[in-house]
Amino acid sequence: MRGCALPLTKLAPRPRLGICIKLKSFPFSIAASHSLTLFPTPKRSLFLSTHHPKSKSNSHFSFSVTAQQQQQQEDFQVLTSLKTNYNDILIVDTPESRMLLLDSTYSVHSILYKEQKWTGSYWDEFASLPAIVPRGPIAILGLGGGTAAHLMLALWPSLQLDGWEIDQILIDKARDYFGLSDLEKTTEDGGVLNVHIGDVFVPSKDLQRRYAGIIVDLFTDGKILPELQEVSTWLELNERLMADGRFMVNCGGVGGGPCAMDGSTNPYKSWLLNPALETLSKAFPGQLSWKRLSKENGANFMALTGPLPDLESWSSRVPSPLSTSVKKWRTL
Repeated sequence: MRGCALPLTKLAPRPRLGICIKLKSFPFSIAASHSLTLFPTPKRSLFLSTHHPKSKSNSHFSFSVTAQQQQQQEDFQVLTSLKTNYNDILIVDTPESRMLLLDSTYSVHSILYKEQKWTGSYWDEFASLPAIVPRGPIAILGLGGGTAAHLMLALWPSLQLDGWEIDQILIDKARDYFGLSDLEKTTEDGGVLNVHIGDVFVPSKDLQRRYAGIIVDLFTDGKILPELQEVSTWLELNERLMADGRFMVNCGGVGGGPCAMDGSTNPYKSWLLNPALETLSKAFPGQLSWKRLSKENGANFMALTGPLPDLESWSSRVPSPLSTSVKKWRTL
């Protein structure tokens, strides 16, 4: 196990924002398929004009914003908007936070608050993993803008992280706008984020038995990658874990897509509606735990491989609010 976690100075999660975007005259919602749930609102819109690098004309975005707790209008600024071989990238800045939106769905893949690191969503859960794995490096498959990496290195400053992302341009933008380059500098305690560009599913002998833990947060077009719905994929990735290593996985919502609560579903059987959890249960029979975050925190399904940890011991090793949330894991 690793040493004691370092508490953050501000622990209360920020209010979640509701956003509705209109591209020219065609409205579409930013649905956070595997992160924050963002609700369209009827508030007065703030119009912003951005220039797409591959377009000859400006695209006009209409943002309608509300903070659920404060119910007040905020100013938005589009910092960058571009299309790569892998993503449609939109980075939005507000007085409270900065968000990375990807794909044609414009799902929220990363968020960085300006006065604290807690997100009140699934990224916080990832920061509890170092407390229950052997000493060694941890991989993040699907680094995005580095939300989880920021929080993990704040709590565990000696942690060695390997972040994997397929899109070089996305990483460049994360360095420009999400402080990713700061994480690539070694801390006083020896912690660092090493960024790798490439396909995480390509076999590599160099990665065999390398990691104490692997965080999986891989989505495209608002849904979990189809490769993660195949047992063979998980068995191959498992070769990268050292003895007693674990996966912690963001499985998205019902159907592996947008996080929405289904009131007609028995909460203790709701995991059956998530294809990633179903696949993981076949790949790791008797060695899988799960939880579902509250609707307020995104309603994501989460998975953890290996024996169910001693929840009281785990709780004592992490700061609030994780000390409460880790007690909600249960065996499948």
